Amino acid sequence: MNSIESLRLKALNGEGSDPTEFYCLFYREYERLVELPESERYAEAFYSALSHLTPNIDSGELIVGKCAVSPDEQLVREWNDTYRSIAEARRRRAGDGQDSHMAIDYELVLKKGINGILADLDTYMADAEGSRLTFYRTCRRCLQAAAALSERYADAALEMSRKSDDPAGLEKIARICKKVPANPAETFHEAVQSVHFITHCLSLNPLRICAQQFQLGHPDRYLLPYYEQDLRNGTLTREEAQLLLDCLGLQINMRVPHGLSSGYMLGGRDENGHIVANDLTMMGMQVLDDIRLVYPSVGFCYTEGMPEEYIKKACELLSKGYSHPAIFNDDVITRGLQRYGVSEAQSHQYIHSTCVEITPVAASNVWVASPYTNMPQLLLNIMDREYQSFDALVDRYFEKLDAHIRKNFENENHSRSVRAENSMNPLLSCFVNDCLKRGVDIEQGGAVYNWIMPSFVGMANLVDSLYAIKTLVFEEHRLTIQAFKSILDRNFEGDEELRQYIINRLPKYGNDLDEVDGLFERISEHIARECEKHTGLHSNGNLIPSVFCWIMHERFGKDTQATPEGRRAGFPLGDGSGPCQGRESNGPTASILSSTKWDHSKFIGGVAVNLKLSKASFGKSSLDTMKALIKAYMKRGGFELQINVVDNETLKKARKDPESYRDLVVRIGGYSDYFVTLSPEMQEEVILRTAHNV
Repeated sequence: MNSIESLRLKALNGEGSDPTEFYCLFYREYERLVELPESERYAEAFYSALSHLTPNIDSGELIVGKCAVSPDEQLVREWNDTYRSIAEARRRRAGDGQDSHMAIDYELVLKKGINGILADLDTYMADAEGSRLTFYRTCRRCLQAAAALSERYADAALEMSRKSDDPAGLEKIARICKKVPANPAETFHEAVQSVHFITHCLSLNPLRICAQQFQLGHPDRYLLPYYEQDLRNGTLTREEAQLLLDCLGLQINMRVPHGLSSGYMLGGRDENGHIVANDLTMMGMQVLDDIRLVYPSVGFCYTEGMPEEYIKKACELLSKGYSHPAIFNDDVITRGLQRYGVSEAQSHQYIHSTCVEITPVAASNVWVASPYTNMPQLLLNIMDREYQSFDALVDRYFEKLDAHIRKNFENENHSRSVRAENSMNPLLSCFVNDCLKRGVDIEQGGAVYNWIMPSFVGMANLVDSLYAIKTLVFEEHRLTIQAFKSILDRNFEGDEELRQYIINRLPKYGNDLDEVDGLFERISEHIARECEKHTGLHSNGNLIPSVFCWIMHERFGKDTQATPEGRRAGFPLGDGSGPCQGRESNGPTASILSSTKWDHSKFIGGVAVNLKLSKASFGKSSLDTMKALIKAYMKRGGFELQINVVDNETLKKARKDPESYRDLVVRIGGYSDYFVTLSPEMQEEVILRTAHNV
């Protein structure tokens, strides 16, 4: 078994890393230093934890840096018996909210290294005082901690090499870890190692004891100079570079548990507006085929003029059923970012911060999906009375929605203020503009962009429900609002004939019918206008909407009674901004036309449109059809398209024999996950999606 396959199976078997040792070491020192000021106490505890953390190097690894899989039993007992409760209390005091939905300044990491940033800190500290000086000192100690951990890896690799039958690889790891990330990278291998190692250290956040999902930005941009230089020098082959990228992809799976999302973006245009399409763009996609795991979550940024072979490569991978890459519309996203005040150059430097939420690279502390809103539930809440007209009902819905948006925004701002007062993240602040320049921690508002991005879930259910009410109550006069609500309260029991009429006879969103699709446009325009009214606690604290759901369509669906479009109680809501499950009846082109009749550029918080294609129908011309569908979606202003090529027979077999399909990955509501680990309800939701023949 080759080393990549061995490491792949470790990741697939859940043999990732366990940060318990880090947390225990941190809080052991944190409690010992209780008399120190909080910032110094944090910094010294962070340094102590990283400088004593046990290196974990697996056989065959070329890129290293992860916590132990099984920490020392005595330490685990110490953590559970003594420090876990202290850590959880400190986390609660630090406050709720989002983190790690970003990509840091990897160019800074590679060009300056930790020592270069320490030199910058010396300059800043020369005329700093008060809180700024304290902040810089804390940053300095945390940077030194990351460098110390890399030294430990160098020593461990060297020690392992002395006992190895093939020491050359370990000796190389030792040399590289001795050099980076402390110093600037000079080779491709050093650059990849430096990128991963800093990300690994950032993922160990003692005040936020949860999985961190940092994205790796655009590696086909910042790694390209090192790749091209090494090729010219004859010190690297394309195959060796691919192997290093594969190892980087494996480390993402070790770092982030499945059910979340972490990866990188490829393609698009650079800060000068030039199309990015190079070897690393292809190789970054090839990682998906090489390691066949849930991560990396790859976003391919399509732009007008992109060479044909790159979109073809994306389609070939999707045709194998990998569910990645997701296809993002670079032109729409850059236009949307500029709409919200981002410069043209910066607008080309963005990342899908986990699923589809867009945040500017190297400059963001954006809270995504904050919070999710159950759109059909708001409709059910106002079905407590009669209305003189359909427009009157919609107006009351908007009143309730506006109040909901305002209240949620107030809650998020309150959480921001709690975090600003009680939390810190000095290591992360070193790699996010403009924290060091301002002398302000990222938690206190040091980042350039501090957007809040609420997400509105179940939009297709809402649209279809409103159309059903409009038809049945205000046009056909079959029901009153309250009579309809009574039927929903009974989950259509005794009214199955009505439910079948709604499902099979009434038009639905996703079939290129303007009378239905226009409701989606009306609602989305209202949401965008309402969000524009609010500004947040920190600078650039805009409220920017999104229409995606992660797994919230299942969570909300469980708690939502039957809805007017025929959905039964407890079933998941629609999985993004596309049609509800199984409601498309006019083919994929009609579905795409419906999904692009509203302005996606206003929803930089993320738009997810799922398209399920039947694998059984795939033939020689299917790749061309897929490419045509993607291009049509992009040309019409679609934000993001995620395609699953799978057949329901395979999904049903996986339900019966999960062990044989452990690496079957499916697209959910903005992210991908292993099908066999999904809940039965979510599995059924995926199966019921319309599978188009192409």
